[in-house]
Amino acid sequence: MTATDEKAPREVEQPAITSSSLPILPTGDTVVFPSMVFPMVLREDRAIELVSDAAAGERRMALVPLLNPEGEPVPDNLAPVGSAATILRLVRAPDGSVHLIVGCNGRVRVVELTQTEPYYAGLVDDVPDTVVESTELEALQRNLLSLFQRIVAHSPTLPEEVAGAAAQTAEPGRFADFVASALDLSHEQKLELLGMPDVAARMRRLTELATKELEVLELGSEIQNRIRAEMDKGQREYFLREQLKQIQEELGNITGEESEIGELRRRVEGASLTEAARKEADVELDRLERVPAASPEYGIIRTYLEWLIELPWSTSTPDNLDLEAARQVLDEDHYDLEKIKERILEYLAVHKLRGEVKGPILAFSGPPGVGKTSLGQSIARALGREFVRLSLGGIRDEAEIRGHRRTYIGAMPGRIIQSLRRVGSNNPVFMLDEIDKITAGFQGDPAAALLEVLDPAQNSSFSDHYIDVPFDLSRVLFIATANVLDTIPPPLRDRMEIIELSGYTEHEKLHIARRYLVPRQIEENGLAEKSLRFEDEALVRIIADYTREAGVRSLERQIGAVARKVAREVAEGRRKRVLVRAKDVVSYLGPVPFRREVVEEGDEAGVVTGMAWTPVGGDILFVEATSTPGRGNLTLTGQLGEVMQESARAALTYVRSIAAELGLPADFYEKTDFHVHVPAGSIPKDGPSAGVTMATALISALTGKPVDKDVAMTGEITLRGRVLPIGGLKDKVLAAHRAGVRTVIIPRENEADLRAIPDDVREDLRFVPVGHMRDIVPEAMPENESEAEKPGRRKRPRQRLAS
Repeated sequence: MTATDEKAPREVEQPAITSSSLPILPTGDTVVFPSMVFPMVLREDRAIELVSDAAAGERRMALVPLLNPEGEPVPDNLAPVGSAATILRLVRAPDGSVHLIVGCNGRVRVVELTQTEPYYAGLVDDVPDTVVESTELEALQRNLLSLFQRIVAHSPTLPEEVAGAAAQTAEPGRFADFVASALDLSHEQKLELLGMPDVAARMRRLTELATKELEVLELGSEIQNRIRAEMDKGQREYFLREQLKQIQEELGNITGEESEIGELRRRVEGASLTEAARKEADVELDRLERVPAASPEYGIIRTYLEWLIELPWSTSTPDNLDLEAARQVLDEDHYDLEKIKERILEYLAVHKLRGEVKGPILAFSGPPGVGKTSLGQSIARALGREFVRLSLGGIRDEAEIRGHRRTYIGAMPGRIIQSLRRVGSNNPVFMLDEIDKITAGFQGDPAAALLEVLDPAQNSSFSDHYIDVPFDLSRVLFIATANVLDTIPPPLRDRMEIIELSGYTEHEKLHIARRYLVPRQIEENGLAEKSLRFEDEALVRIIADYTREAGVRSLERQIGAVARKVAREVAEGRRKRVLVRAKDVVSYLGPVPFRREVVEEGDEAGVVTGMAWTPVGGDILFVEATSTPGRGNLTLTGQLGEVMQESARAALTYVRSIAAELGLPADFYEKTDFHVHVPAGSIPKDGPSAGVTMATALISALTGKPVDKDVAMTGEITLRGRVLPIGGLKDKVLAAHRAGVRTVIIPRENEADLRAIPDDVREDLRFVPVGHMRDIVPEAMPENESEAEKPGRRKRPRQRLAS
């Protein structure tokens, strides 16, 4: 097209704007566009009176929508622009309502309300369309017509005749109003279009709205076509399946699918499900019958039903309520551990007297190798229950405990439900091993999921995400094991009854080795009972020189190593019976791997024997202190932690405060440097319990008085010299006993803890409870007392267990 072919813009002349007074009828959420013929039904008295007066006069009125259709038709809620309408027909119905047909012939703007009662009336100005004839306007009209025709083709509500009527409307303003009235627009969008007298601007806005409407309709049609195709396919499969079923019924056969569903239904009826589980199973069975066997949903539902059926909802094993027999089983499997055995027997006694009781939540805390896990198996055997062990070490996902929701592919119940299904009982002894090794990950915190499992007030209705039906865990006897309690969250720790297992004494290890470990290793290595024997002295040497542990796990490995070498000798025919003596241990196990700390050979100033607790039991350590000329600096070495460094500074401050009592010059601190060292510098050390040991070492170094090598001590010190209680006393005392210590100084507030010390150890040691540092100095640094004159410090043989 050339430039001469284009239409030059030409403004169409419009009639002059005139004001007139018209009755105003609020139309609520209805927006009536000009050039429309619109039916109305009026039932309100105000509206009926308005149209009656208008029909008796010029039959003209203004139709004005509300700005907020939810609000009242008050003057402030009237839209500024409405439509001028002429009453074409009015009919009064028997029910009092008025039916009328109006024809709208232009926009009007409400200038002023001149009347509010009995109805609204006011001055209105005509608002003529602004039409500038141009190529752009023609293009807008054609484009809008094309969009509208496509909308009519996709719309389920607009008849095809509407598109034809739009095509026959040539005048741009009337065409735009016709399209606006036909489209499914919001109230605000219609008000916007009604208030736009510029026809070109109105068409641009209509083009935007029509384009969006067309996109929605096309997307809806696409979705509808996909659904229809899937439904057609499903209906076809259904009809074919029904025909196949009828054919097989005629032949006397039943389909595999029907047989499987029937079998599942019979198993559901035969299972002892709870009411909630049975209701869920019936719902899923009904769903299964409606789902095609080839559908993935079929396998998901079937797997879920099998889990529901196979869980031990009401299946339990009877408890062995014979207390004497239970005690005998516990004694057969484990030596000592009286506190735990008494707790299990108490539970059985209450069960026997009362009947059904909730299972306790026990937690065994202690160093590795003391028999925490094997003790759970013995408890299950004593009670006559099934045993389940769940290792929690390294678990990071909450779903490991509570399961995955069935919406996920490959979802399964948590390990709690899986274990109960495996043993087929709802009252097993359930061991949660290594509960202190749980760590939180981005999938959730497993420790938080265990809060419900280990709470007797909540676990009667434990809800697994996969099963989604409450399961009663109150009859389960939960036993948790841990090496340390610090890493267990306080809310979880609060739910458990904690029983601490300390390390074994050498005497106890000897007894365990003779009674349990040696017979087990003889059997595991294929030896006859009389083929291998150990002298007590040999076992004592293995315990003292080849193991460094609080438990007996490493001891059993060393005994097993000896048994394997003997098994080879027997298998080669070189020997038939072997008696292992103390002198033979080195030939079987090689050089001694551990150097056990023992007391020093002689008394020395500035060296004090302390006691420490480690995760593998107790140990002794030596604190060395020395003073040199200097400016009052304190040096701490031996890889000491912050708490231990603070204890050293507190000890030095206390020593400075009693300088006069020690006979030291008042300014000694200004001319002296102090160095405190704890040997074994590669091993980190921390804790406040070495406070009195460091204070005693500093006093000895400054006064030059030697400290009794047979004295070991422990306790926290304050700036005033008070001795505060400490933890791990039993392990520390056992370590001191192994090292040959004769006197142990402990805080007075720990005196009650001595009851946990084995009798043979208490008989060998002299305990001195103290409450202040002034009580320690005379005991650790006795005045003019020879080795032979020390009371209660008798010599005892190092190989004391063999006697």
